[in-house]
Amino acid sequence: MIVYGKNVLKDIDVRKIKKVYVAEQIRDNAIFSFLNKNKIHYLSCPKKNLDKMVKGNHQGIIIEMDDYCYSSLEDIQNEDLLVVLDHLEDPHNFGAIVRTCEAAGVKTIIIPKDRSVRVNDVVMKISCGAIDRVKIVLVSNICDTLKKLQKNHYFVYSAFMDGEDYKTLDYSGKKVLVIGNEGKGVSRLVEDLTDFRIGIPMTGKINSLNASVAAGILIFAMR
Repeated sequence: MIVYGKNVLKDIDVRKIKKVYVAEQIRDNAIFSFLNKNKIHYLSCPKKNLDKMVKGNHQGIIIEMDDYCYSSLEDIQNEDLLVVLDHLEDPHNFGAIVRTCEAAGVKTIIIPKDRSVRVNDVVMKISCGAIDRVKIVLVSNICDTLKKLQKNHYFVYSAFMDGEDYKTLDYSGKKVLVIGNEGKGVSRLVEDLTDFRIGIPMTGKINSLNASVAAGILIFAMR
């Protein structure tokens, strides 16, 4: 996997780094001190070479690291709150939700294998290192996964624009928060399995929130 950026270099687990490419004009002693202290192999390259490697703003730092290792349902250790992303597509939303989960103490996020964003360079950058402290579980079918969790005494709370005011509900017991696709929302099949439809009351002219913002509000409320 290729990721990039000065903050990403400092945030990710150094044990996963294979090689770092540094733009020749970089004169930041702190970066070289970090690389040398952690015995990380690096190469100095012309900036134009780095520009060809990635499309984003690499800040003169590109990191070659191990591919992300997803977890499985068996890795879930009786946690009281899980987050399920129902075919989210935007890596910025995904990265922000990972960061929120880490801050709130949520240890696991579940995503589907198909038609969904996965861990990539943007997710790594936006999560600010939180991706190494939150398990990402990759499943073949969200509905089958929710059924298994319900058999294990989890209640499924799904976010809807017209859902019941999230502040009025009791979140005791084990629970799953489902955040839907940015455009389509929670899928019909997942809605059929939902125990509680929850929403965030709107008082302005805008009738919906960005997926990661809504997730942040609900995650901290449910904690």
